[in-house]
Amino acid sequence: MVVCGDDGLAHRLAAELRGVYGEQVTLVVPPSERSVRPPVVGRARAASALLDRVVNAAAGLTGNGNGGGASSEPPGNVRVMEAAEPTEDALGEAGVERAAALALVYDDDETNIRAALTARRLNPRLRLVLRLYNRRLGLHIEELLDQTAALATGGGGAAGSGFDASTTVLSDADTAAPALAATALAGTSKVVQTDGLLLRAVERPPAPPGAVSDPGLATLALLSRTVNDPAFADGSESLGDQGPQLLPDAATVRDAVGRGTVVLEQVSYSGPSLSSGRGGVVPPFASLFSRRLRWSLAGLVGCVVALAVALWLVTGIHPLSAFYLTLLDLFAIDDPAIGESVGRQILQLLSGLVGLLLLPVLLAAVLEALGTFRTASALRKPPRGLSGHVVLLGLGKIGTRVLTRLRELHIPVVCVESDPEARGLATARRLRVPVVLGDVTQEGVLEAAKVHRADALLAVTSADTTNLEAVLYARAVRPDLRVVLRLYDDDFATAVYRTLRAAHPGASTRSRSVSHLAAPAFAGAMMGRQILGAIPVERRVLLFAAVDVGGHPQLEGKTVGAAFRAGAWRVLALDTAASASGGRREEPAVEEAYEDAPASGLVWGLPDTYVLKGSDRVVLAATRRGLAELLGRRPRERAGA
Repeated sequence: MVVCGDDGLAHRLAAELRGVYGEQVTLVVPPSERSVRPPVVGRARAASALLDRVVNAAAGLTGNGNGGGASSEPPGNVRVMEAAEPTEDALGEAGVERAAALALVYDDDETNIRAALTARRLNPRLRLVLRLYNRRLGLHIEELLDQTAALATGGGGAAGSGFDASTTVLSDADTAAPALAATALAGTSKVVQTDGLLLRAVERPPAPPGAVSDPGLATLALLSRTVNDPAFADGSESLGDQGPQLLPDAATVRDAVGRGTVVLEQVSYSGPSLSSGRGGVVPPFASLFSRRLRWSLAGLVGCVVALAVALWLVTGIHPLSAFYLTLLDLFAIDDPAIGESVGRQILQLLSGLVGLLLLPVLLAAVLEALGTFRTASALRKPPRGLSGHVVLLGLGKIGTRVLTRLRELHIPVVCVESDPEARGLATARRLRVPVVLGDVTQEGVLEAAKVHRADALLAVTSADTTNLEAVLYARAVRPDLRVVLRLYDDDFATAVYRTLRAAHPGASTRSRSVSHLAAPAFAGAMMGRQILGAIPVERRVLLFAAVDVGGHPQLEGKTVGAAFRAGAWRVLALDTAASASGGRREEPAVEEAYEDAPASGLVWGLPDTYVLKGSDRVVLAATRRGLAELLGRRPRERAGA
């Protein structure tokens, strides 16, 4: 595996490949003397050192709470190479011609595209993972590089080698958004995304005697018997049967008395919903006029009807003629009732008076209707009585993706943005999400977003200090508020997490860098398109993959129960939509992800008697060794194992 990049994502990705998947990694980075980090990081490092001193002096923390900070894995299995740019010579020296996969995660799209074209020419069988912010351009580049690989390999890709010469284009904003949304909702970023669903692994304590714990969607693992013992806090592999057991069978789970379990659950929201308020281009009639104006119009119509009935009774003319004459008198276009009866003259005067009263009402109706059409595309304000919502700070590229994910889960959101021209305001306006325009560091802005009645606060602006200040102010308003910070620097994220946990031990606190959240998705793409993600279980790792049943004798033609291999792999769900289409479904564009999001095609809880067909596509959980065996790859041994 070769990783090329110029920021923290490259280092985090190399650590993910080494620590989770046990791969040999070559890391290509710019020379240290030419690698200049953004100024905010320098401030972040100074603040990080200050926060660390505060933590060590006030709380004496040992650092076992990992809030998404720097990796503590020892350096090893990673070869670091310095190169100013990913030129052909640099890629050749990194071993791209012999590598299984290459990740290009430079901050510049043009650099990544140029290096990808060069790498595809050097090794047509290479699996490529590109970091591109321009998603539309990325789709074209992905198709172009895949066609190049197919032509160079005769259409066979990497058949026979166990690797596919695919190209995957990812954005760190897109990959970090699901984890941020899940953290705000469930307090954890240990999630796997598949078919628009967010799945999380939950550790459950041992069930009391005589009780049966809820298995969720599936039981993934049994925790160590000594998991609560500080001497075995890491779940040492030397414990044997007492250690963690991945993918146990039903009998093992039933006989495991006194052991906690790890179960799979869907991340969902069950609180009050916030109506999107989208009624098309033309608002409904009830929203055109205020309630007071509607009552005024109804009263005038009643007066007109009463006058028409009175004229009919007084003059004895036909009811339609009486109604017509009343309207003529109302609009002052009838002849004066000279020489007619007194009753007719009185009714004409009353009709004229009602006509005078009708003029201001009609003018108010026109103005209100015009105002309604003007505000139909304007930003909404937080409604009165709103509670249980998520306050989202920042509508940049990260905030826009997070907003889309939250609304896909039907979570009520109130956004706060200081820039009236921010790119995410159009998305918020289309989704009819309330927005407060203002600087979050100014007094009264968070109060306008009703942070005191919110369930969670997500601070994802581009300034670390702004995120930190907003979180500290929100905690002062409501100490038990769940907060999630997006921070640029891993060390700064760790220090902030430790400090906030020490100051508010009873509240949920998560500080995350985008590189920490995006690295698992990039690593999974480097392992192959079928990898959906990984979830750690003590010192072991469970992988989630989407696999076509055809071509895998361990699955094809067997029942779900017969295909299950304890400790290796387990079929979790059937992807009916992918099976019907016969191909890989693409992620919708961010602008269309909410409005046209299809329903999930995953079928959970398959009976053990269901026979897997060659055309089926399944989602399964597997160990590293089990997945390597299933996909026909040679498992790699971790150094020092």
